[in-house]
This record gives sequence, C-alpha cells and structure tokens, in this order.
Amino acid sequence: MRLYFITMDDAPIDHLQQIESACRAGIRWIQLRMKQASDDEVRDIAQAAKKICASYGVHLGKEDMTVGEARRLLGEGKIIGGTANVVEDILEHYRQGADYIGLGPYRYTTTKKKLSPILGLEGYRQIMNQLRQQQIHIPVVAIGGIGVEDVAALLDAGLAGVAFSGMLVHAADPKGLVEALEGEAGRAEAGRG
Repeated sequence: MRLYFITMDDAPIDHLQQIESACRAGIRWIQLRMKQASDDEVRDIAQAAKKICASYGVHLGKEDMTVGEARRLLGEGKIIGGTANVVEDILEHYRQGADYIGLGPYRYTTTKKKLSPILGLEGYRQIMNQLRQQQIHIPVVAIGGIGVEDVAALLDAGLAGVAFSGMLVHAADPKGLVEALEGEAGRAEAGRG
C-alpha cells in the first residue's frame, strides 16, 4: 500500500478519467472523493469506477459514517479505511475494525476544503511512536500535500504508504511520476534493511 491516489473534484479531467489514469500509471489503491456530489451521483460514479479497478474498498472521511457502520453494511470481505488527524481518531477506527488509516494532513493542500491541523514530519513520528508504544499495528497512510521528496522520510517514520491527488492529476507524465514515487519508496525500504 505504498502509493494511494485520491480523486479530486476540481480537476481538468473527471473522476473516472482520473481513476483510469491512476490505474494505467500503476496505482492499485484509489479513493473516490466527491465532496460536492449527491449520494446518487457518487453511487453512479463508484459503480463505474468499480469496473475500472481490479479491486476496491471504502475510505471514510471524518464526517462520513463510522467504520463500524460501514463494516456492518459491507461485511468482513471489504477493505475499509478511516481518516484521522490524532491518535484518538486512529484508536477509534482500529477498535471499529478499520483495515488502514489515512492520517493527515502532512502539509497544506488545496485539494481539501476543511483542513484539519497540519501534522508535519514530526507529528507523524510522534503519532507512529505512540501507536508502537500501545502495540497498535494498523497500516497508516500519510495524506495531504505530499511531494516526491517527502516519500522516503514519511516511510522511514513508520508509515505504510503515501496518498496523493493533485500531483498525479496535473502530472505531464503520470507513469513517470509513479515510477519516481516508487523509486523513493524503494530507497526508504532499502535504508531500513
């Protein structure tokens, strides 16, 4: 789960084109984020996105239903992630059966209207240390304003992966960008070994 793409509302291409581009570029974890759409619109796009993606899951934002409610609706076989900004958010999602956590924002980002407090690298390190001390083992993905140059440090801090949105949508060469991100992730893993 090292690389994770989040679709954008205000992009030059629509959500399905963004998903198609991300899949073609080699991304296998995708979050459909349509904050300004009705439930019916989201459902229609999600059904079309499902056909594009080989596998899919659900990611719940801070204002969406709880992980527990989603688990009851979807059952045990589906991947469910939850958004967090503090350790308490992570612990609650963990208790409710989340499969992974989207933790952020790392830095300021224009892709999200209601931004939680910015964590920065030190904030991620502190949260990951707290989770280790409490022996909580759940994949945590960094979200929000991440650049290629940030990947290695975030993975070194103990995160399972990094999420991005605008960086891919606006990339002239999406596949080249994903290769650069994978290269940074590989360097981080080599440094740990």
